[in-house]
Amino acid sequence: MDLIPTDWLVSWLMVFLRASGMLAVFPLFASPTVPRQLRVALGAGMAVLLAPMLPTAGEMPSTIWGLAGLMGGEVGVGLLLGFLCRLVFFAVDIAGGLIGMQIGLMLPSGMNPNTGEQSSAPSAVLYYLAIVLWLGMDLHHWVLAAFQRTYELLPVGRARLSVGAVELVVGQSVHLFGVALLITAPVLAVTFIISLVFAVLGRAVPQMNVFAESFALRILAGLSVMGLTCQLMAQHIVNYLNQLPGDMLVLARLLAPPP
Repeated sequence: MDLIPTDWLVSWLMVFLRASGMLAVFPLFASPTVPRQLRVALGAGMAVLLAPMLPTAGEMPSTIWGLAGLMGGEVGVGLLLGFLCRLVFFAVDIAGGLIGMQIGLMLPSGMNPNTGEQSSAPSAVLYYLAIVLWLGMDLHHWVLAAFQRTYELLPVGRARLSVGAVELVVGQSVHLFGVALLITAPVLAVTFIISLVFAVLGRAVPQMNVFAESFALRILAGLSVMGLTCQLMAQHIVNYLNQLPGDMLVLARLLAPPP
């Protein structure tokens, strides 16, 4: 059967699908505390704002299966863009887990309302720090601007999974471990020195309970260093966040077919 919707309706629907896919895994709106109705409303609002600025949609599929494939492709593009934005929060969660493990705060883990998963106290602190930096530096506006520009590089229905796109996503996934190590480097260095000192004391004084004696010092030193280097941690997070709009455009360019 022939489907002949208006150009505006087609543009609105395509933007809504790509935006909804991105918001489904977007760092702030993928939280279990955010109602699904709000995510749908935000996707519809983005579609209303962006649809008039898009070029006229090309020839649409004449069958329901072709249209379903086109819609699925737009949702997949949105999911990839949202996943790329969420990687920095994965790095922050890994960094908080490393800090909690090193200073002994990993066992009393609690529920993080933003992720709906068990996490340590340092992970929750760094997660909220990343959210504040994201909003305070207006980086969400730059991400929305990059999302609008993806339609210039990757028109509706032109997405093709390529080796370059896979390499970009995998490379960014590997890079987040390096970012996590940079964030936790000061705390790791201090806890390593404390472990080394108490290892020497344990050999010199065998009667000393090294684990019990070093536990309180690990927590005190770890939290102190974490507080003193909070600005450095924030700088590493900001450096990663600043790359996200450019990475979104690169991903869109790699998903587009060659000219």
